[in-house]
Amino acid sequence: MTETPAKRRGRPRAYDPDLALAKATEIFWAQGFAGASLDDLSAATGMNRPSLYGAFGDKQTLFKSALDRYMDRSRAAMIEAFRGGGSLREVLTRIYHTALSFYLSEDFGGRGCFLASAGLGQALVDDEVRQTVADGMHELDRGIEGLLQRRQARGELPPTVDPIALGRVASMMMNALSVRARAGETREQLEATIPVMVGLICGSPVPEPQASE
Repeated sequence: MTETPAKRRGRPRAYDPDLALAKATEIFWAQGFAGASLDDLSAATGMNRPSLYGAFGDKQTLFKSALDRYMDRSRAAMIEAFRGGGSLREVLTRIYHTALSFYLSEDFGGRGCFLASAGLGQALVDDEVRQTVADGMHELDRGIEGLLQRRQARGELPPTVDPIALGRVASMMMNALSVRARAGETREQLEATIPVMVGLICGSPVPEPQASE
């Protein structure tokens, strides 16, 4: 009688944690925290549940990691947009186009801002997520407020303008772009609103629509 050799366990599948987190982020972005099932997350990342738990913790911890990832990436992109040269009109235009690059995806279509699309729903039941979302929005407020203050000192805005209040309005306009992207408006529609928004902020006349012949 011969002994049957014991079957060796396969080595755990290697995975790229950055890629896995990126895939999980896309699922949360599209479906929200509640809508994203563990099966969906496992399929997207190529990791079974035990591996997923071992790498990222539970679903809530994974979501917060995805939220942090989005914050890091969007912050880096916005820093570049703010630092670029040009007039106030040019800087604001660049900032809004940078935002659209996150809100619209070649692969996933209009998805809006991750903070608004996925974060706000979970913020209702998770104080930590609520604080992260609020911090992200207020960070953008402060960035635009500082930009307007500096450009007002250079004479690009009238001295009667309140740069703090106007900065919040400019930030809210970005929130509107996010909502409309999520609702399915096209890139062309959204991009067409940017010159009008920038004109309102800078005090330039709003372009009138061309009369049809």
